[in-house]
Amino acid sequence: MDLPGITEVADARLAAWRPGDAWLAGGTWLFSEPQPALSRLLDLHAYRWPSLRVQPDGLEIAATCTLAELARAELPPWPAASLIGHCCAALLGSVKVWNAATVGGNICLSLPAGPMISLTAALDGMCTILAPGGSERRIPVAEFVTGPSQNVLQPGDLLRSVHLPAAALQCVTAFRQLSLSPLGRSAAVVIGRRSPRDGTLVLTLTAATTRPVQLRFATGPGPGELLAALAGAVPRYHDDVHGASAWREAITRQLALEVLDELARS
Repeated sequence: MDLPGITEVADARLAAWRPGDAWLAGGTWLFSEPQPALSRLLDLHAYRWPSLRVQPDGLEIAATCTLAELARAELPPWPAASLIGHCCAALLGSVKVWNAATVGGNICLSLPAGPMISLTAALDGMCTILAPGGSERRIPVAEFVTGPSQNVLQPGDLLRSVHLPAAALQCVTAFRQLSLSPLGRSAAVVIGRRSPRDGTLVLTLTAATTRPVQLRFATGPGPGELLAALAGAVPRYHDDVHGASAWREAITRQLALEVLDELARS
């Protein structure tokens, strides 16, 4: 789609943020619908951030890393790395979209079904956010998204990267995802992980919920304990054309029990 209101595309390193600006990375959503409030795009590729950096304490994913780069990356044999393929595949886009859509863009769009939100929240991802004045702050992905298409970013804030800690990447994981139709947007995603060190179990719910929800157990809970925890942790389930809230609640309960069973047997 043409954006006739855009009068300039500027180097993001050199331009000071002003009203009417938008960060440009992949642009797969930006160019998908009219943007009447925008007049200038700030090109993030000018930063030339490394897409992925393997570090002793985990994996740093640049906001400009594309889904294709993430899916094809050669990473250490972390047990949880299998989640990357599952979550990238949950974005049902063309090859063209895969090669342009970015991890940061998917997170900042903050749709309940955002698969990069599912991936990074489930692995205790930590966002680094740059503010217009030059300061930065860090916030967990699970707290970054506050509701459907809502997050903690203020005008001019920029998501720089997401760090996945090594402790989470070393966990055994289980993944379940369900859509209303075979090629539909995710209606529920449940990801579980179990620590090999102390048996701690973390369950992360996305897509069915309006924001990421995490449940943490010192040891594997029984089915009754799990369902009771779910009932207390989820204030409301998302409701839209991709699934009614009552249905999303029912399938989330079922998928959570399946994840619990798989982790118990692994």
